[in-house]
Amino acid sequence: MASLIDNYEQQYAVLTADITAKIGRIRVQTGSEKRAFIQDVDREIEEAQELLEQMELEVRGMTGNARDRLRGRVESHRAELKRLTQEFQSAKRPKEDVIDIATEESWESNVTEDQKKRLLDASDRIDRTGRNLQNGYRMVLETEEIGSQVLKDLHDQRETIQRNRGRLRDTDAELGRGSRLLSGMIMRSLQQRLILAVVALALIIVTCFVVYYSFKSKS
Repeated sequence: MASLIDNYEQQYAVLTADITAKIGRIRVQTGSEKRAFIQDVDREIEEAQELLEQMELEVRGMTGNARDRLRGRVESHRAELKRLTQEFQSAKRPKEDVIDIATEESWESNVTEDQKKRLLDASDRIDRTGRNLQNGYRMVLETEEIGSQVLKDLHDQRETIQRNRGRLRDTDAELGRGSRLLSGMIMRSLQQRLILAVVALALIIVTCFVVYYSFKSKS
């Protein structure tokens, strides 16, 4: 369950990094580009809220110290999302509708080129951070996939070993039956030989008596 929460946190980190980057873009963009960023941030904030709800559901099913620790992390994430939502509302409020040329020129005159450059640099750094988080998240998914494949291979090997053990038990049973059958055949053969020996001995004795009485009657 903790690994599932870690997965949610990875997705949440990617979303919040992207939200932060786009809020920075909203502050310097105008017109249709700004509206597109606003729509993206609205959607991503909803996704982040859904992830937090999923994390809260998972934490409720836990017990002990792990529950308290993870609950604190979820509350921290929720506070962060609340702050980002406030920044988003502040960023889009001055230019929600069409901006007239005079207002735009006034804003541009108050913002120096150096300030614009710093904002763009900060936005680029946030973009890079988001990409790094996405790469880390992809590596986690690949690691999980490899682990799942290894577990599947081990399960298949275990089934193969169990089948081989079953075959060995069947072979042992067949050998046992064959051994008992062979022992029975040997015993019957010995009995037959003993009977033949007794019969032969009896014939010899009878023959001896016949010969003896024959000689005796002649004498």
